[in-house]
Order: sequence, then C-alpha cells, then structure tokens
Amino acid sequence: MTPQAASPTQPAGPLAGVRVLDLTTVFMGPSCTQLLGDLGADVIKIEAPSGDSTRSIGPCGDIGLGPLFLGLNRNKRSVVLDLKQPAAVAALLQLARDADVFATNVRPAAMRRLGLGSDVLLAANPRLIYASMVGFSQRGPYAAKAAFDDMIQAATGLAAVVGEAAGDVPRYLPITIADRSVGLYAFGVISAALYARERTGRGQSVEIPMFETMIPYVLGDHLYGRTFEPARGDFSYPRLMSSNRRPYKTRDGYVCCLIYTDRHWELFLNAIGKGELLKTDPRLANIRTRTQAIDALYQLVADELAQRSTAEWRALLPESEIPIFPMHTFESLLHDEHLQQTGFFQHTEHPVVGSVVETAVPSEWSDTVPRHQRPVPALGQHTTEVLREAGFAPADIDALLASGAARAAKPPSSTA
Repeated sequence: MTPQAASPTQPAGPLAGVRVLDLTTVFMGPSCTQLLGDLGADVIKIEAPSGDSTRSIGPCGDIGLGPLFLGLNRNKRSVVLDLKQPAAVAALLQLARDADVFATNVRPAAMRRLGLGSDVLLAANPRLIYASMVGFSQRGPYAAKAAFDDMIQAATGLAAVVGEAAGDVPRYLPITIADRSVGLYAFGVISAALYARERTGRGQSVEIPMFETMIPYVLGDHLYGRTFEPARGDFSYPRLMSSNRRPYKTRDGYVCCLIYTDRHWELFLNAIGKGELLKTDPRLANIRTRTQAIDALYQLVADELAQRSTAEWRALLPESEIPIFPMHTFESLLHDEHLQQTGFFQHTEHPVVGSVVETAVPSEWSDTVPRHQRPVPALGQHTTEVLREAGFAPADIDALLASGAARAAKPPSSTA
C-alpha cells in the first residue's frame, strides 16, 4: 500500500494505492469491493469468460451492462481469466503477489481445489489480506452450504418477523438487505485488516459469514425478553412489531411521523388539542408504559394525521423536535430538493450506454477526498492492461489469450 497524491490520472481517496483483486460475483462481494473502489482502491474484477451474472439482467443486459451490474461495479477494471485452466490460475497467483487485498465469495473448498486457498496466496504474498465472504462460518455443519440473500433472510428469522409484523405470511424484504449489509461489514473488516497490517507488517486471512453477520441485525432488536436467562419475556420489541408502525396517511399523501420521547408526545398532544391526556391517560406516563400500549397509541396518531394535509402537519409540528418527513416514492426520491442541492445523484457519462444515474459517496472528507475514477467496465476490458502492469511479457500475454486462459475485449459500440 503506497500513498499516492491525487491527480487527474491517479486514484483519489483514503485508499489510493491499495490494490484489490476482486473474485466476487452477484451482490455481496461486488458491493464490498465497490466501496473500496469508491474510496480510491484500484479494484481489479476477475471474471469468468461468461462474466458476472448480473451483467445480463435488465435493460442493456444483452451487451453485459445491465443496471444491477452498473450499480455494483464502478471504479473497477475487468480481467477475464478462465480459472479452469492452470495457466489462468498461475496468472492470478502472479497478480496476487503485488496485491493488498484478495476478496472472494467463492466457497473455500472450491478455492482450495483451484489451488487458490488462503494458505497458498499468503505464502506467495505474506502481506496480503485474504478476505473470504461465505454463507456460513466454516467451523460449523453448514460450512459447505451455498447462500443467497433470500436464504439468509429466511435462515436468520428476518422473513418470519417481517410477515408477523404485517400480520401476513413470512416474506422477504424487496431489497438485497443481507447481501448489502454483509458487504458493508466485509468492507469494514477488510479496512481494519489493512490497518492492522500497517502496524504489524503482516497480512492475514479474514472470514465474513453471511448467516452469523446478519443474526445480530435481526436479534439485536428482537431477542428482547429472551436476552435474559431465565427469560424475562418473549421475543420482539413491541414498537417494531406494531402493525400500526407505518407511514401514516394524510389527506393528500403519506408521512413518517415518529413520536417517541416524552417531549415528542407532549408537543404532539398539545398541537392536536389533547394535552390533557398526558395527565389522564396512564399509557402516556413514560416510555415503558407507551411501549406496552404502542398499538393503540400509534392508532391514535394515525387517526389524527388523516385529518390534515402533509403540508399542514409539517407546518404545525415543529420539525426540529418532532421528526416528520413526507414518504418518498422512487420517482420523487430522484427529485428530492436536499439531494439535488448536495449533488447526491450524479449523472455520469458511460462510454457505451450513455448517461447513467449514480449515487455519490455519501461521506464528506476534508483531505483525502474520493472521486469517481472509472466507468463500469466491459467484460475483459482491462485484461491486457493489467497483465502488462503485472510484468507479463507481450508474448506471454498473447499465449494466455490464444489458449483462452485469458480473454480481452474492447467495449462494445455505444448504445446511447
């Protein structure tokens, strides 16, 4: 890891100079490595000849640049290696000698069969951070199981609690919450391992299991009375399980209005002319009694909010003390005035598909400011470039390409 000064042709950000080999696919791994790339790391995406499966989903999937892939693979370079061929494995080992991070969500047994286990790569590069993102801890009976977002939502109890809260059958959240949450956690683990290496001089292998990582997200709120031994109550935080915990309908839309603290309830009840309830209704005595009666109290809020327009409520309730916000749809979110002013949604020009909407790095930096470096790559766009940087002679690169162990491609013609 070599610090680099930012220039128009060099990476910018706190991770400038960090090189990441990214042998991940679909959502979890690519979301992690995109975060590394967004903060300045040189991320080299190692793809099979068929490419990441998300390349083919949705509009522009026919040219390998579908929207899901575009949303997870900016600030990366694409190298195609057919790891079924020994020459490709040898090439990847050579790339690993100069890398800082090797990230993979291929199951460990398969990596060992390829000759790419953590022991092999750390022997080749003792300063390497070998990050293995797996479905389940490799110390238990589920070690060999594959895992996907839906599977982890079900396995952790998330699907069950979502259905129970809605008074419905178990169901999955319509976002890849497990993949993206574990990807974010993996980003933190890798960053911490890089920091440890700066102090010790040694690399290491780190394992990030989806199942075990997601359980605290779910049980952190819902272990509740079962936290204690013996139990002092049942599972689930009542406020989160209330069927009346939802965006509230106003006369012309929906709002989130979170009335939570003693002060919130005082302000709200006074605003609607029912301040006397603070003295006469024992359910409002404190947060403990309110939690026990939360269904009825949230219904009271819902009934009141239905009587006025969103604008009237935003004028009536002091937003600095009672959190209130109109509910967005995806369409209205894209036009949010706050996000427009902060420049969060960026319209960048992709050389193939034309203008695309991207989200900015949300954090603010006073010094090592990240910036957009590379558009999402075509499959194999950087194979020759990366092999050349790794010291492969032109004849060796030609041999890898001729045998199919490596593949290179130029971006397809613009569709814009």
